Amino acid sequence: MREYCATLRGEGRTLAFVPTMGFLHRGHLALMEEAKKHAEELIVSIFVNPAQFGPNEDLDTYPRALERDCDLCREGGAAAVFTPQAEEMYPENFQTYIELEKLPLHLCGLSRPVFFKGIATVVAKLFNIVNPHVAVFGEKDYQQLIIIQRMVKDLCFAIDVVGVPIVREEDGLAMSSRNKYLSAGQRPNALLLYKILVQAKEMIAQGETDAAAVSQMARTKLASCADITVDYISICDPGTLDEVEHIHKPVLMAMAVMLGATRLIDNMMMTPGMQSSAIGTTE
Repeated sequence: MREYCATLRGEGRTLAFVPTMGFLHRGHLALMEEAKKHAEELIVSIFVNPAQFGPNEDLDTYPRALERDCDLCREGGAAAVFTPQAEEMYPENFQTYIELEKLPLHLCGLSRPVFFKGIATVVAKLFNIVNPHVAVFGEKDYQQLIIIQRMVKDLCFAIDVVGVPIVREEDGLAMSSRNKYLSAGQRPNALLLYKILVQAKEMIAQGETDAAAVSQMARTKLASCADITVDYISICDPGTLDEVEHIHKPVLMAMAVMLGATRLIDNMMMTPGMQSSAIGTTE
């Protein structure tokens, strides 16, 4: 893979890279489509990264469909698909990992303490192998996106990291490989996250500045579904992920829940209405 990409670079070609864990869907295809806007050659990786899974998580059962995924990559215009094995990425006596100090201490990082250490490490390794000019990530995993952007800046990678908006089903459910786990009975309850985000966005646009009130609305609605367990509901600064109490500028609302045995995440940017923006200015 390294030699192939070096050859492309030597020919003066620009490379865009989309790292995935496979079981591709329309959201991944949107990443590929965006990537092709930024470079001449598209490289996709498919690797279910064991380093980002904690104990009792779904590493062994994570959905896989490599042949189908490669077909989709061909249709998406990929020049190559990189599919390393775990023993190649983490050979015997492997002991070097990348950890960020602050950004992982929010949202998903609180309940998944090894998650972003594993992501930062594998992405850095993939970047060193592929050596792309541009890398593209989805905004559904917003915390992952800004962690990778921070790592690239801090470690001086010569890579532009581009985010792509969430791709949703027609009813609003954020596309995810893990949606495969949802039963027909659970599928309507999965929509609660999107519906809550839409209502919260309307509340904030209409002048609600109390983050606790918006969070309480979300908790009340989620409590209506006995099959849902809340991991977190956060209204935070989009750059630092620090929680906010008073909403006077754009914020990110992010949620993670367990619906039965399936972990779902979703998020949405929210902008305060004119009244709350004016209050923020006077302060």
